[in-house]
Amino acid sequence: MLTALKERPSALYLLLAAYFLANMAVRLMLPASLELDEGQQLYYAQWLSLGYDSQPPFYNWIQYGVVQLLGPTVLSLTLLKNLMLFASYALMAATGFMLLKRRDLAVIAALAILTMPQVSFEAQRDLTHTVALIFCTALFVFALLGTLKAPSLAGYALTGLAIGCGTISKYNFALIPLAAVLALLCEPQWRRRLFDWRILVTLAIAALVVLPHGLWFLDHMEEATRNTIGKMTDTKLKTLTGQIAVGLRSLTAAALASAALTTLLLLIPFGANLKATLRSGNEWSRLLGRIMMFVVVFLALMVLFGGVSFIKDRWLAPCFLMLPLYLCLKVEAANSAPDTALRRFLPVALVIMVLVPLTLTLRVFLAGSYVEYQKQNVPYEKAIDGALAALPQRPALVLTVDQQLAGNVRLHAPDLAVAVPGNRATTSATFQHPQAVLLLWRDKGRPQPELPQNLQDWLATQPDMKQQTVGSLALPYIHGKAGDFYHFHYAFYTP
Repeated sequence: MLTALKERPSALYLLLAAYFLANMAVRLMLPASLELDEGQQLYYAQWLSLGYDSQPPFYNWIQYGVVQLLGPTVLSLTLLKNLMLFASYALMAATGFMLLKRRDLAVIAALAILTMPQVSFEAQRDLTHTVALIFCTALFVFALLGTLKAPSLAGYALTGLAIGCGTISKYNFALIPLAAVLALLCEPQWRRRLFDWRILVTLAIAALVVLPHGLWFLDHMEEATRNTIGKMTDTKLKTLTGQIAVGLRSLTAAALASAALTTLLLLIPFGANLKATLRSGNEWSRLLGRIMMFVVVFLALMVLFGGVSFIKDRWLAPCFLMLPLYLCLKVEAANSAPDTALRRFLPVALVIMVLVPLTLTLRVFLAGSYVEYQKQNVPYEKAIDGALAALPQRPALVLTVDQQLAGNVRLHAPDLAVAVPGNRATTSATFQHPQAVLLLWRDKGRPQPELPQNLQDWLATQPDMKQQTVGSLALPYIHGKAGDFYHFHYAFYTP
């Protein structure tokens, strides 16, 4: 394997493909109970919209297409995610092969992405929009650096496509191209690329991609930003000094969580000549370093002047996606990489490739005994089947308390329309005059959960609906301990 990776780039892509196929197999083997983002994706895959909630719709649109082809299944969810992650690694590998003279360093730069927990583990566990952001960042880096190295109209167009797709994958992507512009201005040899007439093609394509959702965003600005702003601010902090201190501490912790482990593990192949590496660099490493630096500076300014007090580490993961390539460029510039560098680092990458799917498996199979119950341990299929079996007739509509439960209904009863009151779904004409409605809810698995407020509010708008059936289900956890139950409640209404 070592020789093949050094001599043939295709060997790296085959290794990555095998790894993501293994992750797909693991997800298909695990219980058909959906995580939070998985449930949301199947719920929204019932229809196409220019916007859905506080997240841009890029991933939702692609997921909708996959569901149309393969149905609302776990395969639809895991196939898209792993294809997008594979493409992200492959694009960063292609960028490394394009810029680095030594193939072994390009292989290390690609495999070192595995050392970032937010990308290697969290993205597999339950992330969707962040996965799209990772992919669009990799596409942007590949297109930008390729265009700088060999300018072409196609390169400028691809860069615009990456910017447009990234902007409608997650809004914070906008920081990366903005940081890239400032970084290009700092390097005299790149300025002429920035002021080339073909940059108009970049801007035009990016604008065309963003325009449909952008128009929706302008009409739904509060809906699109309320959740994100709520996550980034803390109303309990009463003083500006306290908010800034908490925000800067959060930013520092997020940066360390994103970059520290990767930097430490790359000391295994490169640590012997650390001083020479730190002092060296070239135009490519300077560019990537400045892009990462400017993104962090932008976030710091948001803390200082924008009231931001909390920054999640996964929000920085796309920025630091270029960190391994940056470090390998500095190593090559210093000519400090030993011939055994890949031999030293490959075991690290292979161990992570085993640990990630193994951990994803054991956290479910050992739940209740050694770890807390996971969302995949919740017996959604039995709950949905049990509730439907207790009804006098098949409902036309299922109303649930949240999008995750709605997605699980969609998975196990794909013939039924499902909606969450208070969500945009209830405005669809499909759900205006249901003939028979099943209400399904739970309160973190506690016994006898009260009817949630959003379901109460919906019932208040339907005075002609009459309750026909009501019941509870206490079901054992999947792979749980004897005596541990998860509770659901349901009610059936007809006009």
